[in-house]
Amino acid sequence: MTTLPQTTERKLGLVIDLDTCVGCHACVISCKGWNTENYGAPLSDTDAYGGDPSGTFLNRVHSYEVQPEAGAAQLIHFPKSCLHCEDAPCVTVCPTGASYKRVEDGIVLVNETDCIGCGLCAWACPYGAREMDAVEKVMKKCTLCVDRIYNENLPEEDREPACVRTCPAGARHFGDFADPDSNVSKLTAERGGMELMPEQGTKPVNRYLPPRPKDTIETDQIDILAPYLAPVAEEATGFLGWLDKTLEKL
Repeated sequence: MTTLPQTTERKLGLVIDLDTCVGCHACVISCKGWNTENYGAPLSDTDAYGGDPSGTFLNRVHSYEVQPEAGAAQLIHFPKSCLHCEDAPCVTVCPTGASYKRVEDGIVLVNETDCIGCGLCAWACPYGAREMDAVEKVMKKCTLCVDRIYNENLPEEDREPACVRTCPAGARHFGDFADPDSNVSKLTAERGGMELMPEQGTKPVNRYLPPRPKDTIETDQIDILAPYLAPVAEEATGFLGWLDKTLEKL
């Protein structure tokens, strides 16, 4: 079995703002594109245009309708990928050492040449963040675009995960959680960044920023808007009036 490092020099990870994410799936597509063309074995797609399509994705977006105790229901878009846990059970359960956590930055990776496709890491992951590639028969997962963030051949602004670079809403942030002055540490502190399923004891590095209530409005704002919300006329006239009466007879 693989052992975890006692400590890591850095804790690289993501902050995902659930208040800002619009569920456009741009992060999913950019992740698929980058990891199919670059790092490791290509991410497979089988019967992509047939009746039973299947594919391997390292990042997915789930959408949920949430009903708070008070107020209107909200649609929450929830992106999910590997959380690069400090106490990663997917690493310790690996029988070949293919899954490992890097000492220098805390990123959890899979050495595909050593992976035997047993699937134990997928069973151990409480977040469902690992996927078996149906074609390559090896386990695939988010790498935090390790081949981008250290690539000095890329412009500095591109040395971040593809999902972060492409997000049109600015909902994804990348940085070092070991640095209290980093952008991700500050966002987590200011907005109450949350761990996903902390009761599992895996100590995930990634954080989620909670969505803000969407149905609150101050009384003085209502007074300002009232004239614009009133109907233009009590009864439709002209062509619209004739159309309204005609439709009522049908």
